[in-house]
Amino acid sequence: MADKILEVRNLKKYFKTPKGMLHAVDDVTFSIERGKTLGVVGESGCGKSTTGRAILRLHEPTDGEIIFEGKNIRMFNKQQLRELRKEMQIIFQDPFASLNPRMTVSEIIAEPLIIHKLVKNKAELNKRVSELMDTVGLAERLVNAYPHELDGGRRQRIGIARALSLNPKFIVCDEPVSALDVSIQAQVLNLMQDLQEEFGLTYMFITHDLSVVKHFSDEIAVMYLGQMVEKAPAKELFKNPIHPYTKALLSAIPVPSIHRKKERIVLKGEISSPINPEPGCRFAKRCPYADSCKMATSKQPELKDIGNEHFVACHMVDKLK
Repeated sequence: MADKILEVRNLKKYFKTPKGMLHAVDDVTFSIERGKTLGVVGESGCGKSTTGRAILRLHEPTDGEIIFEGKNIRMFNKQQLRELRKEMQIIFQDPFASLNPRMTVSEIIAEPLIIHKLVKNKAELNKRVSELMDTVGLAERLVNAYPHELDGGRRQRIGIARALSLNPKFIVCDEPVSALDVSIQAQVLNLMQDLQEEFGLTYMFITHDLSVVKHFSDEIAVMYLGQMVEKAPAKELFKNPIHPYTKALLSAIPVPSIHRKKERIVLKGEISSPINPEPGCRFAKRCPYADSCKMATSKQPELKDIGNEHFVACHMVDKLK
C-alpha cells in the first residue's frame, strides 16, 4: 500500500466579498505519496495557490479535512501549528517580495532556526547557515549580502534554503520559478529535484507552466474555478487527456518546430463567476459538449476513476474516453 504523507478531503475555502461568497477552493480531494511530487495546474484565479496555503493553514480553511501523517491538522491549536511548521514549509512565488529587504542572506536563513530554537549558540547557527547556503548553491561570499543586491535565481535559492532550514517533509512550491528567466528556471528546478532525492522531500508544485510540470511531477492535477477537474500520473495525462479543459490547456503548449503544426483548441464563451456559483458544471459555459450534456446546468460533476489512476470530473466522461 502506498505511503500517503498528505490526504486532503473535501477542502473548501470561501472568501466574503461585497457581492457574496467567493468559492476560491470548492470541495477539493486528493492525496500525495511520500517522496513524490503533485503538480497543480490551471489558469490564474483557479484556486491553485489558495489550495496550497489552505493546506498549510496560512489561509484558514472553510471546511474539509487535511490529514498529514495520519493527523487532521485542521484540529491543531496554535502551539501544535507552530510545531507543524517544522514539517510543512512553503517556497513563495516572488523571491523578492517574500524576503525581508532589511535582512542579510544569513539572517533570513537563520530566522526559522532561531524562532524554533534549533541551535544552541552562535557558532552552531553560523555552521548550519553555511551548510544550507552550500546545499542550495549560494556562495559563501554572499553571506552578508542583501536581497536587492542579488538576481532572481539567487533570491529564490535563499527562499529554498529558508524552507529547508527546519528539515521539513512536505513543501508547497507556489510557482517558484515563474518570476525567473528561462535559464535560471532550469537551474532552480534541477536544484529542487536534487534536494528531493537527497532529503526524500514531498512537493506540491503549483504552476501555470505545463511544460515545466510535465518533467517535474509524478502526478498532475488540473484545477478550474476552485475545483479539480482531472488528476492522473504525468505521462498518462499528457498521453490521454480527457477533460475538454485539460485538452485546451495542453494544446496551448508551444511546439519547438516549424514543421510540426499543432491544432490549438480555443475555448469560447464566458467564464462563470466564482462568487455564489450556480449549480451544475463550472465549465459548462465554455464546454464544447455542454449542449449535449443533460446534467451540465443541474448537477456538479464528481471525480470519477476511469482506470490507470486517472480521475476526471465530467458528466460526458464515458463518451470522451
